[in-house]
Amino acid sequence: MNNVELITNSLPMESPIGIKDDLCEIAVTTFFKELTTMTTYKEWELFQPTETHQMLRETLSQFVKDQVEPQALEYDRKELFNLNLFRKLGDLGLLGITVPEEYGGSGMDALAAVIAHEELSSSDPGFCLAYLAHSMLSVNNLAINGSEEQKKKWLPGLCSGQLVGAMAMSEPAVGTDVLGMASTAVREGTHYKLNGRKMWITNGVIDEKGTPADFVWTYAKTGERNGRPLISTFVVEKGMKGYQVGQKIRDKCGMRASNTAELVFEDCMIPVANLVGGEGQSTTHMMRNLELERLTLAAMSIGIARRSIEIMNRYSHEREAFGKPLNYFGQIQQYIANSYAEFKSAKCYVYDVARRMNLEREGGRVDSDGAKLVATTMAKNVADRAIQVLGGYGYVGEYVVERLWRDSKLLEIGGGTLEAHQKNITRDLTKEPGLILR
Repeated sequence: MNNVELITNSLPMESPIGIKDDLCEIAVTTFFKELTTMTTYKEWELFQPTETHQMLRETLSQFVKDQVEPQALEYDRKELFNLNLFRKLGDLGLLGITVPEEYGGSGMDALAAVIAHEELSSSDPGFCLAYLAHSMLSVNNLAINGSEEQKKKWLPGLCSGQLVGAMAMSEPAVGTDVLGMASTAVREGTHYKLNGRKMWITNGVIDEKGTPADFVWTYAKTGERNGRPLISTFVVEKGMKGYQVGQKIRDKCGMRASNTAELVFEDCMIPVANLVGGEGQSTTHMMRNLELERLTLAAMSIGIARRSIEIMNRYSHEREAFGKPLNYFGQIQQYIANSYAEFKSAKCYVYDVARRMNLEREGGRVDSDGAKLVATTMAKNVADRAIQVLGGYGYVGEYVVERLWRDSKLLEIGGGTLEAHQKNITRDLTKEPGLILR
């Protein structure tokens, strides 16, 4: 006799109206099914739910220790992008982490992308930002929105690291207000003539010689419809006449290990074949990719916070004051405990959003915005507390946390400002209150 029979036989055989209560057996059967599911769910790991995810984290953790950490301070100080190290990410299959294998990618999911950004940012957020601009803003954009011909042409080189990609949206006078961009592309026969300037472009320049990015996912106006600008997407390639680097942006507060540039397009002739989709389809392209961009920026914040907590926890245990370790004192305990709790809360949010994200379509903006809104400010605050715990040592580059603190600030601005996230979330909840219960 099984468990279902044992329990159902002990229940009353008839309901109050004299009919055998089959619902009892159904209820008990459902209970045991849920019990089995619960056991499986208890064993499930949110942060690496499969062996593949676990192997990715272990591989990256070792790579970061052996290859990324030794160069991080030097490249930050010199404001240099480590192109050789970047190309090693291609050898690991990371540059096309979300790209189908048929195009040279690894065919992994959003959660894998989150793992990659957390691990890299725990050591060198600046280097990780260059990785994000390439793999998320350029490569994933092409993989999701490009035509079959476009994917076959560019994805293999982008996934291997032979080509370095960038995305050009912001302009000297336009940031969040995308529809206000001034860059224009006018069709002339078999080409579009592109004119305009793009600003704050990560990977826009790849070396100190002024070499521009090989592949730039570029947005420009191609006209108007019903009084609204039509924004279209183009692929600009290195070597196209009229495409050049205006300047490398120097003396940044943080993220100095990634290159930031102004790009100039002056009568740049782009083949019609380099138009992605049709004219006016950029909004769709942006929405499909923006959720992953914001999620991985949030993941960078998780890496920054994790490293900051590791450093201040170790330091507070080893350093003594008044004959006691620093973590004996309530003020220091508050910094560490609050940081840990906020970090774990944000990490759970980020990974839960990643678990549910579908890379093929948009629809989760409220939580990709929410995860970034929470995680970025959390990371900045945690890094700030780490500096406070380390005192004078926290204020110098050798002890890492001052660099993490400087790097963290950009994450509250890039990929959508905090204010933009607050606006988006409020609008989405007003339109769909049921999201609160989801």
